[in-house]
Amino acid sequence: MPYSYSVTAHSPAAPGAVFDALLRASTWPSWSPIDTAALADGGDPARRQDVGDTRVFRTGRSVSRERVTELVPDRRFVYENLGGPFRSYRGTVALAEAPGGGTDLTWSAVFEPKPRFTGPFWQWYLTRFMRRMAEGLAAYAATR
Repeated sequence: MPYSYSVTAHSPAAPGAVFDALLRASTWPSWSPIDTAALADGGDPARRQDVGDTRVFRTGRSVSRERVTELVPDRRFVYENLGGPFRSYRGTVALAEAPGGGTDLTWSAVFEPKPRFTGPFWQWYLTRFMRRMAEGLAAYAATR
């Protein structure tokens, strides 16, 4: 059974600045609870990632691998989690120019956990974790 979450944040930064931070794995530890970020192929994590790139994130002892699957410049960033406790996981960060200026962002995902009966836990946990991600991204982009 699929589960989902959706969190929102607002940044005074333009969509291009928010999108740029998303595309550079090296920035993620600056604005999120993630400890380290690297590219799976050993490339430079400071370069802008592209569709097909796989990033490796470490948070404490937890390691996750995510592949960038879709990019719409300054509008949408889509990725898939590869492995971990999920059979499937597709996340999307949607960016929109806010009516009063800046960027409204929505970070959402649809996922199916591997262990049965863990969906409600993951939904609760990911909503809290990703809210921190969205708020951190919004604040970081405003400083660039």
